[in-house]
Amino acid sequence: MLEGMIRYSEELRSGARRLGVELTDEQVEKLLAYMGLLQKWNKAYNLTAVRDPDEMVSRHLLDSLSVVPHIKPGRWLDVGSGGGMPGVPLAILFPGSDFTVLDSNGKKTRFLTQAKIELGLDNLQVIHSRVEEFRPDYCFTGIVSRAFSSLADFTNWTRHLGDSLTQWLAMKGLHPEDELTALPIDFKVDAEHALQVPGCQGQRHLLILRRIVEEG
Repeated sequence: MLEGMIRYSEELRSGARRLGVELTDEQVEKLLAYMGLLQKWNKAYNLTAVRDPDEMVSRHLLDSLSVVPHIKPGRWLDVGSGGGMPGVPLAILFPGSDFTVLDSNGKKTRFLTQAKIELGLDNLQVIHSRVEEFRPDYCFTGIVSRAFSSLADFTNWTRHLGDSLTQWLAMKGLHPEDELTALPIDFKVDAEHALQVPGCQGQRHLLILRRIVEEG
C-alpha cells in the first residue's frame, strides 16, 4: 500500500511539473486522499468508469490539473461535476478562490459533500441542482465543464451565470468542430489549446469561450 502511494505521489508530482504546475507536499497529500475517496465511494456510487487506481492519477488528477494555467483568481463553477473533476482538484490548488461543484445527481453530491468535509476544503461549495435552475445572486469569474455536454448546451444552460468578463472553459477530447458551428450567436471562442496530459492516451482540448453582452 505504502509503495503504491509513493509511486502515485511521484507520478503526480512529475506529471504536474510537465503541465507547468509545481505541487506542495500538502497538495499532493490532499489530491491522493481525494483519489482514495473516489476509489472507496465508487463501488457504491458509480462516480467514474475509471476503476483502476493506476489510471486515476493521469485520467482524473492530471487531466483536471491540465487547466490550472488558465484559472484566474475568483469565483468558479464546475458544471456537471460528477465525482468532482476538475472542481475538487482545482479547489485544492487554489485555496484563495471559491469553487462551486454542481450536479443534478444526489449520490454524486453526497460524495462531494463528504469529500469537502474529509479534505477540509472550506473554499468548496456543493450544489445539488440542475444548472438551469441554479440562480445565485452573482456572476462567476469562470465556468468549467469536463466532457459535460455539447458546447451549445453548456453555454445555453449557463448563460445566466456569467457576464462579459466570465470565461467559459470547455474541456474536450477531440477538437469539437461540429459543436463550434452550433455555438450560440452571443458566444465567441477566445482561445483554443491542445492539452498534453501525461499518461493519457488520445486527444485533449481546452476551448475558452466568452459571452458577448450588449451594453445598455
